[in-house]
Order: sequence, then structure tokens, then C-alpha cells
Amino acid sequence: MSDWQWIILALVQGLTEFLPISSSAHLVLPAQLLGWPDQGLAFDVAVHVGTLAAVLSYYRLRLIQLAQGAIASLHGGADRAPLNDIGFLALATLPAVLVGFMADQWIETHLRSVAVIAATTLAFAILLALADRRASPDDRWYVGFWAMALLMGLAQALALVPGVSRSGVTITAALLLGMSYQRAADTSFLMSIPVIAGAGLLKTLELIGQGAAVDWLLLCSAAAFAALSAYACISLFLRLLERVGLMPFVWYRLALGTLLIGLVIAGENV
Repeated sequence: MSDWQWIILALVQGLTEFLPISSSAHLVLPAQLLGWPDQGLAFDVAVHVGTLAAVLSYYRLRLIQLAQGAIASLHGGADRAPLNDIGFLALATLPAVLVGFMADQWIETHLRSVAVIAATTLAFAILLALADRRASPDDRWYVGFWAMALLMGLAQALALVPGVSRSGVTITAALLLGMSYQRAADTSFLMSIPVIAGAGLLKTLELIGQGAAVDWLLLCSAAAFAALSAYACISLFLRLLERVGLMPFVWYRLALGTLLIGLVIAGENV
């Protein structure tokens, strides 16, 4: 991989990890359509570390409050909300862990194609548009607290399929179930922490098992680029979400999906 290729891929990972347009799709496509070499496992680990660092940094105060509140609750405090919120994130993470454990290899083998990415890009663009139309400025949940966690977790598990978008599908589910824009996005990003951390840990263990040589300068640089672009993306997205809604991302997905369908029909490198 040339210098400009890894820089672009690191920036793409950071920018698309938290936007509802699928980071996996944008990392698969350069190799599929442009003939770029596969970025490799070590690079995947690096950019996962970068995006994890970004979301941890952005939500550091919220995470500290959750930890302090949970400790206080365990020592007899009356406020159970922090423990409930941590339980929410744990339950919402479980479906993705189970599906990943059982089907990750099958998904990797059979679903990382331009045809699948085109189909999921278009299908989930329509769902995203529906969610945007039904979005409410206030929280008016149609289900209970734990049902919300489970349903958002099931939605998150769908994002293991390339092209779905983890943030896109979880925000879609949250809005359809009555969350406001802001709470849907915040919840989606907090849900990403254990998922990204788990994926990064598994890839790290796999990398250690391979015993391959590692270019630490490149990997640290890639992590830094991914972290900076991801942090900027989270901040800008949250500021603009209630102003512009999700339709710009819907139109982007529709355009991208249409282009990919054209490439599939033309049979170009797919």
C-alpha cells in the first residue's frame, strides 16, 4: 500500500465509522473496484484502535459519570440509572457478539461482495428515509427500556453484513422506536464502544497468532488519522443532525447503491 492509499483508507474509516453510510462498504470498495491491495489485518487493527480512541475521547465525561454512578449505586446509592444504562449497553451488545461468533466467517466468505453492498446500501437507505420522516424532536418511546436495548442490539447485529452501516441501522431502529435524533445518535455511538473494542481485540489476537512483521510507524500514523477524522465526524454529525436530518445520507446511499448496481450489471471487477 502506498502512503496516499493508507492515508485515504484511514481517513475513510474514521469518517464513515460513525456516519450512516457503512465503513465496511467504503473499505471493501477500493480493493474490489480500484484494484488496491488489501489493507491487511494489522491495518484493520490500527484503524479500529483509532476510531475507538475517538469515541472514548468524545464521550469521556459521560463514561466517567456512568462509572462513578454505577459504583455509587453498588455501594447503596439510590440512583439506579447509571447501572441501568450500563445494562442497556451490555444487552444491546449481546446480539452482535452472538451473531459475530456464529456467522462471522460465513459473512466474511459469502457477503463481502459489491452485489451485496449495493443491495444493502439501497435497502437500508429506504429504511433510513422512513426513520427520518418519523423522527420526533422529543423522546416518545413505543417500547420499554429493556425492549429498546434488545431491539437496538438486534439492529446492530445486522451491521455485520457489509453495506448496512452500524450507526445507520441503530439510529434507524432508535428513531422508529421513538427516540429523538440526539438520543438516538448518542446511544448508537455509545453502543459502538464495546463492539469496536471487541472487534479490535479479536483482530489483535489474530494478528499476534500470525506472528507477522509489523510496520509500527505506519500503523500508529493510520490510527492517528482515523482517530482525528472520527472525532471530527462525531462532533460535526451531532451538531448538524437536528438541522439537516438524515436525508443527505439517504441520497448519498441511493446514489452509491445505484452506481454499484450499474457496476454489477456491467460486470466490472465484481
